[in-house]
Amino acid sequence: MKGILAFAGDDDRYVVQGVHMIIEGDHQRPWKEGEKRESCLVFIGRNLPMEMLEAHFAACAA
Repeated sequence: MKGILAFAGDDDRYVVQGVHMIIEGDHQRPWKEGEKRESCLVFIGRNLPMEMLEAHFAACAA
């Protein structure tokens, strides 16, 4: 997995990378003026359970 996360109240982009059960992340840099503040994660793998992933992430947003 790779991605950039936008946390409410945080002025920095948070970059995350993971392989198997090892996941690391850290603040990267401040969001640029006019840059769209949104989270984006990319999962790399075969036969990933898309419905389950979507359901779990939707539960986080609630």
